[in-house]
This record gives sequence, C-alpha cells and structure tokens, in this order.
Amino acid sequence: MSQDSLKRVNKRMVSNKSTLRQNVNVPLFAAWAGLILYGAFTIWTASLTIADASFTRQLFGIALGSVLAFICWRSDFSGLASMTTVLLVIDLIVLFSPYFPGLSYRAKGMTGWIKIPLIGLTFQPIELAKLITIFYMASLGAQYNGRIDDVREYVKLCGMLLIPFGGALAAGDLGSGLVVFSSGAVIIMMSGPRKEWVLCTIALLIGFVSIMLAADSVLDGLLGHDVLLKEYQMNRLLVFINPDADTSGAGYNLKQSLIAVGSGGFFGKGIGNASQAGEGFLPEAHTDFVFALLSEEFGFLGAMLLLALYATLIISTIRVAHRSDSLFLQLVCCGIVGMWTFQLLEEVGMCIGLMPITGIPLPFISFGSSSMLMQCAAFGIVQSIWRSHGKTL
Repeated sequence: MSQDSLKRVNKRMVSNKSTLRQNVNVPLFAAWAGLILYGAFTIWTASLTIADASFTRQLFGIALGSVLAFICWRSDFSGLASMTTVLLVIDLIVLFSPYFPGLSYRAKGMTGWIKIPLIGLTFQPIELAKLITIFYMASLGAQYNGRIDDVREYVKLCGMLLIPFGGALAAGDLGSGLVVFSSGAVIIMMSGPRKEWVLCTIALLIGFVSIMLAADSVLDGLLGHDVLLKEYQMNRLLVFINPDADTSGAGYNLKQSLIAVGSGGFFGKGIGNASQAGEGFLPEAHTDFVFALLSEEFGFLGAMLLLALYATLIISTIRVAHRSDSLFLQLVCCGIVGMWTFQLLEEVGMCIGLMPITGIPLPFISFGSSSMLMQCAAFGIVQSIWRSHGKTL
C-alpha cells in the first residue's frame, strides 16, 4: 500500500472516531449498558427464588426501553422550550390518567396504573410525568437566561413547581412526588437564583413539613381518620426516626433490609443465596428493596460496582449539560441528574436506614417495565442532547 493510501486510511479512521464521539457519549453509554446488564442479572438471580420476579418480563421491558432510548436518541427536543403551557397541561393529564374511566387499573391496593386499551399492558403514568415535569420546569427556567434578579420571579418559579408536585400528591404517590419535586428543585437552583433565596426556601420547607406533621397528628386524633398523611406513610416516618419502633409492624421491612445488607459481607452470599429475599423475609425484594437483595448476594463489592456505574452515568450527564449550546437542554440534563440522584440516594438510603421507606424504584435495576421504559428514555434524551447540541472542543 502506498504512503498516500495509508494517509487516506488513517484520515478516514480519525474521521470515524470523531463522528462516533459526536454522536455517542461513550462513558454515558457504557454506564447505561452496565446498569442494564447488572439489573438484568440481579432480576435473574431474584427469579430463582421469588415467583413474582419474572425475568422474561424484565427482558421485555429492557427491549422496549432500548427501542425507546434509540428513538429519543435520534430526536431533537429543543423545540419543547417554547411549549411551557402545553407541557403543563399534558403533565396534569398524565398524572390523573389513572382516574379516567376505561383506563384505571388497581394494583397492590393502589390506583396508580392504567391499562392500555387493546394490548392490555399496564403502565404507571407517574413515571412519564417525571420526564414531562423536567421539560416543563426547564422551559420555565430557561426564560431567565441563567440569572434570576427579581425575588418575585423566583417565588413564581417555585410556585409553578408546586403544580405537578401537588398533582402527584393528589394522585396518591408521595414517593414519586418527591422525585418530581427534587428534579424540579435542581432545575430552579441551576436557573440562576441568589444563594440566600435558596437557603431561605430550604429553611421554610423544613418548618412547613414540621408544622404539617404536627398538624396531621392533631387532626387525625380529632377526626379519627387520615387527613394529610395516610397511616402507613406516617408509620414509615416514625420508623425512620426510631428504627426500633414497631408501629403496626412498620419497622419489619427496615429490619429485614438491614439484615440482608449486613449479612452480604464483602463478597456476598452468591447467586440465589439471598436468604432474606429468597425465603420471603424481605417483602418487595425485587422492586423497592432491590439494593438490599443485591447487597446480600454480591456484598459490599457488588454495591460499590453499582455505585461506580451510577457515578459514571451522573458525571457523564453533567458533562453533557456543560457542553450543550442550549440553556433549555442544559436544564433538562440537570433535571435528569436530579431525578437519578434522588432515586439512588433514597433507594440506597432507605435500605440502610438513612432515609424514610418509600416505593421508589432504583433506575435500571428494579423490576418493572414502567420505570425501565422512562429511565431508558431519559438516557436517550441525554444522548440526543450530546448528538444534536454538544459544543465542539
């Protein structure tokens, strides 16, 4: 081969590598693929001892999620920046869709699902609402061009977040409502408010929650039924404050989770040897308490591998936000980071007694197609931002 031919081949290889870097954020893709494989392997091990952990269903969810991720990857979401009102209306419709006649479907005693007509598949709309809220808040935050100088505008922006958050609470899902609130709060903080406003807001929230909990106890005593918080929600908070409290057996799950995490040791008990989950001591081990299941089987080493994958996913998404040439899409990335981070901290924290128990799934790991679909869509959105709006070096 001549020297000119070698130069052309080398130039083509360099061009192909450059094109790959422009279309694919490799660390982000590697972290997503690693989490998908790790989650699939975890659910497979759970299926050996837990009848409800259908590995086939999980693979079906992963396949659909991967298709959705690719569709989002090839799309451009910048046009949503000017659709604030439309996004809010769609968000509220999605949040309350489980109460629409013909769609409503009850599962585990809750009306939080819909059954899609004709195909009969069930879906949790709140998972879709999480992403819609991120786009909605990002469209609002982008209007300030990175700096909020008027406190009234800051208060207005916070008030707009309360609409989807209140909708999630009204729909009866406090855990997912907190995810919606957290992702929206991150977007607000990245929209350019003054630090003292943010600190004041945090102090007010702490005071409001304290007053609400005290008022709930008083009202429940006077009226004899749940008013602000349901009994199981209050019990979970009491158990978090005092893990040894046995309020209607509410501390049972936490104790079993702590046993599962602690008994895994450094290397874990091995595949199919999670006694707490496999023998039925730990309820919802493949969904809400999947981190405890994973820690029991794969130990501290397996837990650290999981956290390393999440760290790569989150840091890569922050890098995409930094490289984006659109403030709106930067804020979208920030909202997705807030969503992933809160769900990770809450899931891991509740399994080791550092956070109250909620029904929040661990992204890409927990059993369930609704969460898998939307989390894969979030990954595809970030890759789309990298492909379409990433700044060149």
